[in-house]
Amino acid sequence: MPKNSIHFNISERKILLRVLDIVSILAVLYFVGNTFHFDYFTITKENWRWVFVLVLYISVFGTIFELYDLQKSSRLEKISTSIVFTVSTTVLFYFLTPFFTPVLPDNRLQILFFYFSILVALFLWRWAYISFIVSPRFYKRVLIIGETSNIETIFETFKTADPNYKIVGFVNCEKTNKATLRFNAIPEYSPKQIREVIEKETLSEIVVASYSTENITSEIYYTLIKLLEEGFPINEYTQVYEDLTQRVPVQFVGKDFYKYFPFSRNNQNKLYLFFHRLSDVLVSVLGIIIGLVLLPLIIIGNFLGNRGPLLYTQERVGKNGKVFKIIKFRTMVKNAEQDGAVWSTKGDARITPFGKFLRHSRLDEIPQFINILKGEMSLIGPRPERPFFVKELSRMLPFYETRHMVKPGLTGWAQVKTRYGSSVDDSLLKLQYDLYYIKHRGFFLDTNILVKTLSTVIFFRGQ
Repeated sequence: MPKNSIHFNISERKILLRVLDIVSILAVLYFVGNTFHFDYFTITKENWRWVFVLVLYISVFGTIFELYDLQKSSRLEKISTSIVFTVSTTVLFYFLTPFFTPVLPDNRLQILFFYFSILVALFLWRWAYISFIVSPRFYKRVLIIGETSNIETIFETFKTADPNYKIVGFVNCEKTNKATLRFNAIPEYSPKQIREVIEKETLSEIVVASYSTENITSEIYYTLIKLLEEGFPINEYTQVYEDLTQRVPVQFVGKDFYKYFPFSRNNQNKLYLFFHRLSDVLVSVLGIIIGLVLLPLIIIGNFLGNRGPLLYTQERVGKNGKVFKIIKFRTMVKNAEQDGAVWSTKGDARITPFGKFLRHSRLDEIPQFINILKGEMSLIGPRPERPFFVKELSRMLPFYETRHMVKPGLTGWAQVKTRYGSSVDDSLLKLQYDLYYIKHRGFFLDTNILVKTLSTVIFFRGQ
């Protein structure tokens, strides 16, 4: 077998970004401290706490401001805003916590040294990352084996999910359908050319993307077995899809669905569920207090911009299909659905001017802390849908009812990863993310969702 090309997986690149962000910042600060008259931040054994707090702030605010988004990180013009926001917020918080950090400097020049040292360090390292790591020499080069009907969808999905994932060709695995693929983005090869393509393109792996293993010809089957025995990586499409996109491809799951839904043990883990509920109660109490503080301003805004009832309730489907009434601040005109339930779309004329502000800032969700406190909802989970749409979507989307095996959430994996659902296609995308959460839920993923929710609020992405 030829030597595989060098590539970095998604998890490896995210770790690389985080580690070298810190290394580059500390290296530049150390250099500036030993070259210029800069003594505000010094790296010594005695000052380890200063370093720890700086690393913590960079990691947290970098996540909030999407510094580790691989799509953004592949273009300097896209990641520049995230770098500036991360550095500015980090430096501000660092100066505002002198109990854990150095005492504020008397000389303003020290502040500039500190700020621009971190800024320059991140820009230099990210430029190096884009110039070398994201370059074609480190692409993960892949050959797809599957049905011709799937290839365009697969190509577009992988292209969007990971800029370093390069599909170099396609082999039709079907016994009966020998039609030539009419998709100019990638070439089609015959089964006899598989080994030739591996050597010529220095492939990293082969991905088998077939609805049914019965479709794969015996020639391809024995070729794949031989390659596997020789140590060449061969992976199944749904697992690669899930790793790349962080969602479950329900549209590719058939009668052997049980293979794809080994749901997280945390769904029955008593310790996890206890702390999950405890955090729900604590956060909902805090949220209700914040809501009471903001209530006078919201009442005034509702009076001027909404002109009607402040609150509204609506039936939603909760855990195990149980219906409950969700509470929200009203964002639409009165009698918005007098002709029946309809999807809410972008630029919906029924949303009032003040309602737009409430939605973008996510303030309209504050009353749902009451639902969380009552146990009808959780802080994190699939968003609860209305019974009418649940009935309709359950007929069209496979495994839709599966999202009701956990409590619905105020925020969730689908909410931080995709746009507002206003069609069946959008609902399919959200379902994929919801099932991924149910499958992998745990403390780490919950924390990740909370941090990304802060990004949604800060960047006014609520809808």
